[in-house]
Amino acid sequence: MEQLCLELIDIEVSFLDRVVLDIPRLSVHQFDRIGIVGKNGEGKTTLLKLMEGTLSPNKGNVNRQVDFGYFDQTLKPTEKEVDYELLGKLSVPKTEIQNLSGGEQTRLRLAQLFSTYYQGMLIDEPTTHLDASGTDFLIEELKYYYGALVIVSHDRHLLDQLATKIWEIKNGIITEYAGNYSDYIDQKNLERKQQQQQHEKYVKDKNRLLKAAEDKMKKANKVTQTSKKVSKKDAKAKTNKMHMTKSKDTSQKSIQRAAKALEHRVEKLKAVEAPEEEKTLHFHQPPELRLHNKFPIMADRLTLKAGDKTLLKETSFQFPLGSTIAILGDNGAGKTTLLKHILSQGERLDVSPKVVFGTYQQMSYQFEKSETVLSFIKSKTDFQESKVRAALSSMNFKGNDLKKDVKQLSGGEAIRLTLCQLFLGRYNILVLDEPTNFLDLDCIIALEKFLKGYKGTVLLVSHDRAFVQRVADTVYEIKDKQLKLKK
Repeated sequence: MEQLCLELIDIEVSFLDRVVLDIPRLSVHQFDRIGIVGKNGEGKTTLLKLMEGTLSPNKGNVNRQVDFGYFDQTLKPTEKEVDYELLGKLSVPKTEIQNLSGGEQTRLRLAQLFSTYYQGMLIDEPTTHLDASGTDFLIEELKYYYGALVIVSHDRHLLDQLATKIWEIKNGIITEYAGNYSDYIDQKNLERKQQQQQHEKYVKDKNRLLKAAEDKMKKANKVTQTSKKVSKKDAKAKTNKMHMTKSKDTSQKSIQRAAKALEHRVEKLKAVEAPEEEKTLHFHQPPELRLHNKFPIMADRLTLKAGDKTLLKETSFQFPLGSTIAILGDNGAGKTTLLKHILSQGERLDVSPKVVFGTYQQMSYQFEKSETVLSFIKSKTDFQESKVRAALSSMNFKGNDLKKDVKQLSGGEAIRLTLCQLFLGRYNILVLDEPTNFLDLDCIIALEKFLKGYKGTVLLVSHDRAFVQRVADTVYEIKDKQLKLKK
C-alpha cells in the first residue's frame, strides 16, 4: 500500500464571511500525481499553502507525514545553493538575479526546487513564464519524480502529461476525478449530458403531472356546472335534489383532492436545472473598420536587433487578413520585440493605412479614472449592452462584479477586463502577447471562444500549446533568426 504523505480532515478555511474551502477528508499518497483546477479566486493557491503549512485552517487538522517542497509563483528566486548541471539544462545564464527575465527567473527557481529531494512537491503555476523547451524540461523532470506531486496549472498540455487525478475546486468543495485533464473534460461533458437528460425528464414529468392536475380540475368544474343545470320544474329532480347535490359535492371534492395530490407530487419532484448554455459570441466590425488588403501587414528583408544581439536577419513575411496568426519561439528569440516593431510600424514594414491596433501586452494594467466595469466597457464599444454583458459574463464578471470600480480590480480581474475591452473595442487587428498568463482555464476557454467569434485579424504570442492548437489559423516560428511558417 502506498505511503500516506498528507491528510486533510474536517478542514474549513474562511475569509471574512466567505467559506473558501470546506474539506471533510482529502489524502495525498506517495505516487499521486494531482492536478488542481478551478476559477481564479476559488482557492487553488490557498489549498497549496494550507498543505505546505504557511496557512492555518479556521478549523480542522492538516496531518503531514513527509516534507514538501513548495514552488510559489509569486516569489522571486533567492541566493541559495543550486545544482549547476540543472542550471545548464535549464539554460539559466550566469548573471545577477535582477538581470534575469521572468522566464529565466522561473527556470532558476525550478532549478533550486529540484536541487533538493523532497518526498512531496507542491507546485503553483510553474509554466507562467516558461517557453516550450522549459515546459518540456519540467515535464520530463517530474515524470521521473519518485514522490507525491500536487500541481496547480492552467497548462492543459502539462496536466495531460503529468496528472493521474484532477481536483476541481468549486464553491469551496473539492471533487476528485480519475485521469488526466482530458479525462476530466470527458467526465465533465458526460456530467453535462446526464444533467441535460435529467433536466428534460424533470420538465416532462412536471408538465405531465400539471396537465393531469389541470384535467382533474376541469372535470371537477364540469361536475359543478352540471349540478347547476338541474331543472327546478323536474319533480323527480326536486325529490332527489338533496341526495344528488350531496353526491355531486362528494364527487367534486374527490376530484379536487386528486388534483391537489398531483400538484403536491409536482412540488415533491427534485428540480434539475438545465446546464448552462454554451454560446459563441460573434464580434462583427463596422464597415469603416474593415480592411481590404489581402495582407495588411508585410515585411521585406526585416532585420531586428536587441542591443548587439541580432534577433531577425533579413526575414520577409506576409500576414493574411482575417486570420489568427501565432508566433512561436524560445524565450529571448524576439517575439515580443517583433510585436513592438509591428505596433510602431517600423522600418521594412508595409502596414495598411486603415489598421487600428488593439494591444494586450505583458504588463500590469492601470486604469485612468474611477468608473464601474460596465461603464468602462460601454464607453469603448459600439456593441449593444446585451453583447457587452454576455462578453463580461464569459470572463466571470457577473452580478455585482459589473459595479466594481476598475481602479480597485485585482491584477487578474484587470487582465480579464482588458481582454473583453479589446474584443468589444474599435479595432481591426488585435496584438496579444501571452494573453493566457494568469488566466484560469475557464477564462482561457472563454478567450478561445472570443477568438473564434472575432472577425478581425489577430497576432498572438503564446507558449500555451493547447491554446495555440485550438485558435491559430497560421503558425510562425522564430528560428535561426528567421520567421518561418510552421507546418
